[in-house]
Amino acid sequence: MRLIEKTMRTRIAVLMSVAAVLMCLCIVSACNDDDDDSAGTVSPAITSFTPTSGVVGTTVIITGTNFSTTASANTVTFNGIAATVTAATATQLTVTVPTGATTGKIVVTVNSVSATSASDFTVTTASTSAPTIASFTPTSGTESTTVTITGTNFSTTLANNTVAFNGTAATVTAATATQLTVTVPTGATTGKITVSVNTSSTTATSTDDFTVTTATTADCSSATTQIEKIVCLAEAFKATLTSSQIATLQISFTKEYAIRWSNLPCGVSCRNGLAFSTLTATQLAAAKAVIAAAAGTTTDEGYSEFSQINAADDVLGTKSGNSNSYSSGNYIIAFLGAPSTTGTWMLQFGGHHYAQNITYSGGQVIGASPSHQGIEPKSWTSNSTTYAPLKSEQAAMAAMLAGLTTTQLSSAKLSSTFSDVVLGPGSDGKFPSTKVGLAVSTLTTDQKALVLAAMKPWLQDVDDATGTSLLATYESELDQTYIAYSGNATLANHADYVRIDGPSVWIEFVCQNGVVYTEIHYHAIYRDHTRDYGNSFTF
Repeated sequence: MRLIEKTMRTRIAVLMSVAAVLMCLCIVSACNDDDDDSAGTVSPAITSFTPTSGVVGTTVIITGTNFSTTASANTVTFNGIAATVTAATATQLTVTVPTGATTGKIVVTVNSVSATSASDFTVTTASTSAPTIASFTPTSGTESTTVTITGTNFSTTLANNTVAFNGTAATVTAATATQLTVTVPTGATTGKITVSVNTSSTTATSTDDFTVTTATTADCSSATTQIEKIVCLAEAFKATLTSSQIATLQISFTKEYAIRWSNLPCGVSCRNGLAFSTLTATQLAAAKAVIAAAAGTTTDEGYSEFSQINAADDVLGTKSGNSNSYSSGNYIIAFLGAPSTTGTWMLQFGGHHYAQNITYSGGQVIGASPSHQGIEPKSWTSNSTTYAPLKSEQAAMAAMLAGLTTTQLSSAKLSSTFSDVVLGPGSDGKFPSTKVGLAVSTLTTDQKALVLAAMKPWLQDVDDATGTSLLATYESELDQTYIAYSGNATLANHADYVRIDGPSVWIEFVCQNGVVYTEIHYHAIYRDHTRDYGNSFTF
C-alpha cells in the first residue's frame, strides 16, 4: 500500500513539472508574438496643422509622417469627435472640423496606433453678424498690388476669409476683425471686391469697383529676333531691380543650379531666383514680360497655360487654408548666366506644378527642356470662366490611345504601375536604356498623326518658332519612337499613365489622386534625350 501511494505521489509530481514547463513555453511564445507585432508597427506622428482654429466645417491640413495614403484608413478626431478625412498622403491629411467638435487635441490613428497633436485646435463659434465692406485702398492697381479692405465682422483667422476681385480669388495675407490685407490676384479684372467669412452665410460686396491696371513695361519692339527681344526684356526687368535682387536673380550657369527645380510647393527653398511675392507690381510685370516672350502664344498653352497654373495655386491655397505653401507668389524667375544673344545662358521660371528650363546659346534656343506641368484642381471656374490648362494634353494623349486597335493596345500596355512620372525632378539623364511598348513604325498614317498631335501641346509651351522646329525634328524620328501606357487608356483614374519615347523626345502624362481635392489631378514631364539643359552637362 505504501508503495502504491509513493508511486502515485511521484507521478503527480512529474505531471506538475510538465505542466509548469508547458506554461512557461506558452508565456515565452506569447511574449515573442507581442514583440513581433510591436516591431512591425509604424507609428504616425503629427508635426503641425493649419489653420489652428476655425468653426465647424473648416478645412484643416494635418502635416506629419506615417499616415495612410488611403483616406479611410486614417481615423482623425478633434477632442474625441471623429472627423472626415477627404484626402491623404503619407505626410498630409485633409480633414473637416466635425459637428460637435470642441477645443482640444487632434488625434490621428493608423493601424490602431495613435498620434496626438502637441497643441489644441481651437473651435470657434460661428458669428451671426455678416461681414461688411466700408472702403478699400488703393482703388486701382496692377496684379500683385497690396490692397487694404476696411469693414466689419471679418475673421481674425486668415483662412476663414475669402476675398475675390471681380470673381477671381485673392490671397489674404493679414486679417483683423475690421481690416483685411490682400494681394490683387493674377487674372483679376476690373470689378467689385467681395468678402465672405465662413462664420456667416452672407457675402459683402464693395460699392465701388477696383480698377485693375496694366503695368508699363519696355516693349523691345525694335528687336529683330525673338531671342533678341527676350534678352532686351530681361535687361529691362533687371533695370527695375536693386543690386541685391539682381544678385539673387542672376547666378552661374552650372549643373548644380540648372537641376534645382521641383514639382513641390516649396518656393525658393528648392528653387533658384526671385519669388514673385518679393517683387513690386512694376517688377512683376517686367518679369512676366520676359516669360511671355519666351513662351508660346497658343491659347491654353505657352504663357496662357503658365498663367493659369500659376493662378491655380491661389485656388489651392484658398481651398486648403494653407496659402503659405500654395500661392502664386511662390513662383520664381531666374537667369543662369547673363542674358545674351551671343553667350550661353538659361531662363528658369515656375513653381509648384510648373517648371520651365530654356537654354540659349548664340542667339538660338538649344534646349527647351526639362519642362514639368501639373494641375490641381484639373479645372475650376472663376468669374464665369472655366479654366482647364492641361485639358488639351490629356485629350491628345487619350485620343492617341483611342486610335489604337485592341491588339495594338495590348502591345502598348506596360505591366508596371505608375503613380507619378518616371523622369521628374532629380532624375536627369536616367532615360531607360531599352524602349518599350508599341513601335510607331507599325502604325497607320492616321495613327502616326495622332502620336504627333499628342506631342504638340508640350512643344507649344516654348516660343512658337522653337516649338515648330522641335516638332519637325520629332516627326522625322517617328519611326524610331515608341508609345506605351499603364492602367486605363482613357486616362481618367489614379495611376493611368502614358509615355512617348523617341530618339529625342520623351513625354510622360499621369493621373494621380488629389492632395487637396478628392478628384484626380495631372502630372506631366517633357524631356529630350539630347537637348535637356542644352546638352550642357553630363549625367
